Amino acid sequence: MSVYIIAEPCIGTKDTACVAVCPVDCIHPRKDEDEYDASSQLYIDPNTCIGCGLCVDECPVKAIFCEDNVPPEWAHYVKINSDHFAQ
Repeated sequence: MSVYIIAEPCIGTKDTACVAVCPVDCIHPRKDEDEYDASSQLYIDPNTCIGCGLCVDECPVKAIFCEDNVPPEWAHYVKINSDHFAQ
């Protein structure tokens, strides 16, 4: 099963439409979480994501990709998303 990641287009946008449709609450930080204001983007927890893809169509800036289909210029965001939850 592939998980999804959030790439560069999210930086500075942080539209939370994806959060609202996620059935497993794996996209963070949400607007009601303390780290939301300090974060430059949203992240998908690879340990919680079930690979449903509901978030992809909801993203207004097209920043969400299946881990296997991330554009090469944003491939480093796979690690950025994973590292965010490793802390």
